[in-house]
Amino acid sequence: MNENTLSSKDAYRLLLKEYPDVMNIEQMCEVLGGSTKTGYKLLKDKKIECLKVGRSYRIPKAHVLHYLKIGHSKEGE
Repeated sequence: MNENTLSSKDAYRLLLKEYPDVMNIEQMCEVLGGSTKTGYKLLKDKKIECLKVGRSYRIPKAHVLHYLKIGHSKEGE
């Protein structure tokens, strides 16, 4: 692993620390810098894994980091 690469644990601990461990759609879209329409499309296309609670979506922060490929080595994928 490259010395400039964050481990999954470090990425989770350091990045997006002001957000909760489980985000709602608005928070996820704020992190990604996109619209909620785009956010719902990412969830529908299963590009980001989520949990559906009633009519609401809950997105674990770890899944957003995985989508962004932060904290993952190429060997582990």
